[in-house]
Order: sequence, then structure tokens, then C-alpha cells
Amino acid sequence: MADKIGIWIDKRVAKVYALEGKDEFLTIQSNIEEYRPKGGSGSKFKGGPQDVVQDSKYLERNKQQYKTYFKDIAESIKDAKNIVIFGPAQTGDKLNKELSRSYPKLHKKVSSVNKADSMTDNQIKALIRDYFNK
Repeated sequence: MADKIGIWIDKRVAKVYALEGKDEFLTIQSNIEEYRPKGGSGSKFKGGPQDVVQDSKYLERNKQQYKTYFKDIAESIKDAKNIVIFGPAQTGDKLNKELSRSYPKLHKKVSSVNKADSMTDNQIKALIRDYFNK
């Protein structure tokens, strides 16, 4: 990987773009499950049995899936000298926190975490090029 790396990330996919050298573009899938509770008041009888939603099991599994996702990203950018993170929602912030917690050497190289909407691959490349060319 190159010295300058930009990451566009959301819950489903991370797109890692190396600015220097050959035009590398790495896509990392997250494999994070969507949460759809099946419990609740599903009984047709008043006061009948109700399923219990196992929130704690889901949350723990979700946390482990994020850890695996972020580990895959960290492995792919371990040689970077300057990193910028883009993305919608909180996934970019979660990645930044995980880097500070588990990968402090990489976290020191993160220059910025910015919000950015969904984009095409070419828009992501342009955004990262523009950021580093400022």
C-alpha cells in the first residue's frame, strides 16, 4: 500500500484507496448482520407467551463483527504514513476509536475523520485526491 491512504467506510463496506503508486483500490466487506428482532408480543392470545429478544447476545456478536471488520481494514493499511477516513453515519468514528484502542501506531497516522455521503468509486477517488492535494 501507499503512503497516503483514504478510506471511505460504512457498515457494509470499506473502500481503501492508495493515492500513490499504482491506482490501488481495495474493497473490504464487513459481514455485519442487520438487526431484525423477532421477539415481542407475537402471541395472538391475551397474556399468552411472548418471545424474549436477546439484545445482549446480538450486541456482543455485533461488537465482535465490527472488531473483525476493523482488523481487516487495519491489516490492509498497516504501511500507511497518512490516513484519512470518510463515510456516512458513525462507522468512521467507530473505526477511529478502534484504531486508537487496538492499533495506536496506526491511529497516530489518521489526519482526519470526515462525513461523506454514499459515493461511486470515482467520486471516492476524487474526494481523497482533493483532500491530499490541499
